[in-house]
Amino acid sequence: MNIKSLLIGSAAALAAVSGAQAADAIVAAEPEPLEYVRVCDAFGAGYFYIPGTETCLRIGGEVRFTVGFGEDVGANSTSDWYSATRGRVFFDTKTDSELGTIGTYIRLQGNYSSAGTPSSAVSLEQAYITVGGLKAGKALTWWDDTGINGELDDFADASNFNTISYLYDAGSFRIGLGVDDLSGEYNGSTLVGGVAVPNNPGNELGIEGYAQVDFGASNIALRGVYDFEAEEGALYATLVAPVGPGELNVAVGWASGTTVYVNNDYEWTVAASYALKATDKLTITPSASYWSTQDNVDAWGVGLLAEYQLAKGLKVGATVDYVDVDNEDDNVSGWVRLTRSF
Repeated sequence: MNIKSLLIGSAAALAAVSGAQAADAIVAAEPEPLEYVRVCDAFGAGYFYIPGTETCLRIGGEVRFTVGFGEDVGANSTSDWYSATRGRVFFDTKTDSELGTIGTYIRLQGNYSSAGTPSSAVSLEQAYITVGGLKAGKALTWWDDTGINGELDDFADASNFNTISYLYDAGSFRIGLGVDDLSGEYNGSTLVGGVAVPNNPGNELGIEGYAQVDFGASNIALRGVYDFEAEEGALYATLVAPVGPGELNVAVGWASGTTVYVNNDYEWTVAASYALKATDKLTITPSASYWSTQDNVDAWGVGLLAEYQLAKGLKVGATVDYVDVDNEDDNVSGWVRLTRSF
């Protein structure tokens, strides 16, 4: 009986301990429902909602590989050919608010080229905020968004500065005004904590204006800039019009003097091109340009660009350009390029 009593008592003790442990056990929480990425179609194709927010995000980019040719291409180069690779990635967000659409845009770009001294660099090419028609940050200006189809017209210099601008958009009519910080163009810059800080910043400011009127599928645009440091300005007018199976572009530019906004010390230029849509996938663009510099050196050139769509987001292109400059040898240059956009 003693053994039987002992066994019964031990079983009761174990049951009591097990019950106490069960009472103290941690119960795992039910898993939260998985939130799938939702498509955002309020701002066009390619956007999706950032989970847990009402902000729409679009991610994209481009990689292009170029093999070019020409006489002594690149700085300090005696080679007649070069290769270059460029990679871009961008992040574009948009959110509706009581102030209008709030947006941000960031684009990173890296280059590697064998022209001259081989170089490789990754930079913050653009980073800006938009609130309605207001834009503030490092951005490509309206002046940079000039030029015509083809590869000959380079009157306007690539201009992405710290800028603040406002664009009024009435649909078929747009007008804008902006102020650019040109300090880095005049004084150079130094990397501080990964940020390019202008050396000896002063009053190197520029002002830019933009106006465009649409006539159906055609438009006329006028861009103007003034460089306060150089005390010089420039104007650039373009016409874009569908003609037959292609698009006609005509441009006229003039500069009062040397300024950071204008390439190669140009004084004036006249250029035209016609992008012929030969097939659904093939576009052929002949172009011609005539220009003069501030030193009264005249030049003209003709070019031919062909681009073929291999697949969605993938195209191959080739161009050949001939340029004749007063009192200089004629020059023939061009490239073959493969571009993948996503």
